[in-house]
Amino acid sequence: MNEALLRSLTPSVLAILVRRGADFAAAEDAVQDALVEAVRVWPVEQPRDPKGWLVTVAWRKFLDATRSDAARRRREDLVDEEPAPGPAPATDDTLQLYFLCAHPSLTPSSAVALTLRAVGGLTTRQIAQAYLVPEATMAQRISRAKRTVSGVRFDRHGDVATVLRVLYLVFNEGYSGDVDLAAEAIRLTRQLAAAIDHPEVRGLLALMLLHHARRAARTAPDGSLVPLADQDRARWDTESIAEGVVILQAALARDRLGEFQAQAAIAALHADASAAEETDWVQIVEWYDELARLTDSPVVRLNRAVAVGEADGPRAGLAALAELNDSLPRHTAVAAHLHERADDLATAARLYAEAAKKAPNLAERDHLTRQAARLNASRLNRLEGDT
Repeated sequence: MNEALLRSLTPSVLAILVRRGADFAAAEDAVQDALVEAVRVWPVEQPRDPKGWLVTVAWRKFLDATRSDAARRRREDLVDEEPAPGPAPATDDTLQLYFLCAHPSLTPSSAVALTLRAVGGLTTRQIAQAYLVPEATMAQRISRAKRTVSGVRFDRHGDVATVLRVLYLVFNEGYSGDVDLAAEAIRLTRQLAAAIDHPEVRGLLALMLLHHARRAARTAPDGSLVPLADQDRARWDTESIAEGVVILQAALARDRLGEFQAQAAIAALHADASAAEETDWVQIVEWYDELARLTDSPVVRLNRAVAVGEADGPRAGLAALAELNDSLPRHTAVAAHLHERADDLATAARLYAEAAKKAPNLAERDHLTRQAARLNASRLNRLEGDT
């Protein structure tokens, strides 16, 4: 069974059903039923036209469900409108589905969950694991999201800001999760940039390219995380960096600054440094100030504290950190890093161990645990050297 083929065909099959008149929730259910049927049938006999087969089966599943509905007249109209079997149109409707899934009435987390389920082809269990919630909770969230977008016209122009947010969060899931969606998010953002003349769309594309350029260096051969300062910069994709910088410069020239442009500017400054010690941290702090003004986000201020610690020293970073709520995600890890930079190894080791217990995923937990172990070993060596 070619799972990658099924996943790639899902968006266009779903879009075809919606264009034929099915509401989104019913169409998504029908497509999922067709995928189950494909898993059962295709290993024995894969069709010559997999997409056409899925469209035909999904449409029939939809009609079967419709027949049990009270709207008999509409049901009969849909049956009469069923097109003859044949090759399915070769169109890419994925970005349009993003606009539908990113309905303004949905919360960003619900929009991302719905997009990952309906368009990305992930199972409810995979999405639940990504969000660290029970599968039943995620199933309810997706069901509520589907009910919200039921009846929304497929050709209705969605909210660009929400689509950008969903694309950004899907990129992040693909960047750090088990299922690689980062390249698909970049592809769709390219499409959006070609269709909409908006500096924030280009800012997001630049941000994705600059982050994606570092991907090969983010993990060691054993799968462990490699912090930015320790990454082998020779492994960074210089073509993606160059493209991202050009796109960013053109966006900034429009003088309509937004949060994605500001984030991309920070990523570009990291990419511009040939070594970690050459990073222009003073300018990065200035960009974080702009980003904080634009978003008023405590997470941005948390990252700013790290930058302040590099630009003005760890004590200044700790002072900036003290202004933030210590319940913020990764607050403890940032405190550990700044205490280590201040050469307070005992406190740093304790905080790294605490941060490991709060880590959102296994890779980050293992990284923080190793940091604590490294500092404890360093302290022991110091003590032995003093005796």
